[in-house]
Amino acid sequence: MSLSQRLVRGVKATFGAELLRLGAQGAITLLLTRVFLSPDEYGLVFLAIAVFSIATLFGTLGIPKSMAKFVTEYRETDESQIRHVVRSSIGFNVVTVSLVCLLFFLFRDAIAGAYGEPRLEPLLALGLVYIVVKVAHGYLLIAFQGFGRVTLTAATSTVSSVGRLGFIALFAIAGFGAYGALAGFIAGYFVSVVVGGVFLYRVLSSYPTADSSEPGLSTRIARYSLPLTASQGANVLYKRVDTLMVGFFLTPVAVGFYELAKQISTFVIAPADSLGFTVAPTFGEHKSAERLERAARVYEQSLEYVLLLYLPAVAGIVLLAEPGVRFVFGEEFIGAAPVLQVFSVFVLFQAIDKITNDSLDYLGRATERAIGKGVTGALNFGLNLVLIPAIGIVGAAMSTALCYGIMVLYNVVLIDRELALHWHRIARSTGAAVGVTAAMTVAVVALQPFVTGIVTLLAVIAAGVVVWAGLSIASGLVDVYEISAYM
Repeated sequence: MSLSQRLVRGVKATFGAELLRLGAQGAITLLLTRVFLSPDEYGLVFLAIAVFSIATLFGTLGIPKSMAKFVTEYRETDESQIRHVVRSSIGFNVVTVSLVCLLFFLFRDAIAGAYGEPRLEPLLALGLVYIVVKVAHGYLLIAFQGFGRVTLTAATSTVSSVGRLGFIALFAIAGFGAYGALAGFIAGYFVSVVVGGVFLYRVLSSYPTADSSEPGLSTRIARYSLPLTASQGANVLYKRVDTLMVGFFLTPVAVGFYELAKQISTFVIAPADSLGFTVAPTFGEHKSAERLERAARVYEQSLEYVLLLYLPAVAGIVLLAEPGVRFVFGEEFIGAAPVLQVFSVFVLFQAIDKITNDSLDYLGRATERAIGKGVTGALNFGLNLVLIPAIGIVGAAMSTALCYGIMVLYNVVLIDRELALHWHRIARSTGAAVGVTAAMTVAVVALQPFVTGIVTLLAVIAAGVVVWAGLSIASGLVDVYEISAYM
């Protein structure tokens, strides 16, 4: 199988799983917002999940990604060491997650007290189980990526998505409210861990094993995990600390609006997420085989596709955020609309980062990436301290988008240093994407007054997509024959 065919197969598998995940997450969001939970209860659930995410970071550290890097390398050089890589990494994670769970158990009452929210304490009681299953789930997804078996990542993710939807619906219908919603997340992750564990066992059984590991192998895995830990810590600053600060300075209702806007924005990231997850390990393979020119072309083409897709997406979100939230989630969640408009820029930066971030790990640039994330993450924290009390949840969104954009620019510079990108080609394709976006924007603005409900909203979105697709094909930015050859 050629590289292009392998990438397309991986993208199709992960994108299909991502569509299922987003469909399940969308159904969960609609069930919780429209049927079972108030904005206040919805905010409480995701405030608890934000707290758990900080604990999960320390339970995971950078060990899974370090393991994936070494698995990728040893697949090219010495397959007999792969089982030792996985065993060492699992051992490290068992120790870290045990320590984190112990600390979380001791301090959970103090955390609830810091927020002055008694209703948060029963949710935090479920935190120990959530941390364990979330760490295990994340480890399995990254392990399959390192093995180049992204179809197994897709399968495990699908089980998790469907499981969470099923259990959340079951527990909510049974009347358990916010606690049932959180328990449903835990149950879904647990089922996927069981299934993914079976997949990993079968993958490992296909590799030979040396009698002993290379001297210093465990030490190298642990050492390389350190910059990855710093990088993941900064990532949590972007994705969770803002939610924690909104909850601290404002109210659970504000958290509900803020989290709803973030979740809507993540739905739009699915194609870039699938592309980046599939492409990232190939950079490590190309570097090991000294094929950096080929790696550069893969990145450039990925970036061109991302810009062509997400520049129009940003425009669409800005124009249709307010009617979209009103008609889909209900009038009581309309406070999420201005946050979503700011997050549209964050969506573009995230899309670029999806094909850049993990690729730097596989190119051996984890330390530099960690520095960039650490600096901009600290800046984001500081800006949130100023902007949230001053202008509320919109300030949190502005801070996150700005600092994330600075970090992404820095990461692209690192990619360029490693691969020597052709910027003239990228500039031409970006200009063409901007032209397509402008034409689509004109069409959507002209149709916007006709949006009076969910049906007309979907019709306007469809019209925008038709204009975008037609112009993309007519301009040659999208080659229908090339795409159909890999379908």
